[in-house]
Amino acid sequence: MEAPRDEVFQAIWDSDRWPSWWRGVESVVTLEEGDEEGVGSLGRYVWKSRLPYRLEFDTRITRVERPHLMEGQASGELAGTGLWRIYEEDGVTAAVYEWNVRTTAPWMNLLAPIARPVFAWNHNVVMGWGAEGLARLLGTRLVAHG
Repeated sequence: MEAPRDEVFQAIWDSDRWPSWWRGVESVVTLEEGDEEGVGSLGRYVWKSRLPYRLEFDTRITRVERPHLMEGQASGELAGTGLWRIYEEDGVTAAVYEWNVRTTAPWMNLLAPIARPVFAWNHNVVMGWGAEGLARLLGTRLVAHG
């Protein structure tokens, strides 16, 4: 998107505000505060997507390197790590999210071998909603997503 990296990073870093601009994020609740950059903080996230279920998991922020990197450890219905990398070049900022998690809900684990493509599609839809919402929040043009 055509926005400064600092603004993109700040919007992603401030996850308590996600429900106001990111379709699919039903709620974010801070359970524990971290340091001034948020390292050590713990948040509970509830997501709703195109599929008829909700996901609830906690994420503890484990690393913040402002304005280009943020990492967290998820637990709950999803378990694993998430890593945001924010790049800027020639006035265009890209936010890349690496989400390496496994499901813990028995029904999802049972369906995973055959439903993996549907779960991946669903994740991509929700991330697209985030890209669109972030562009609206920052009043900028979304160059590409997906």
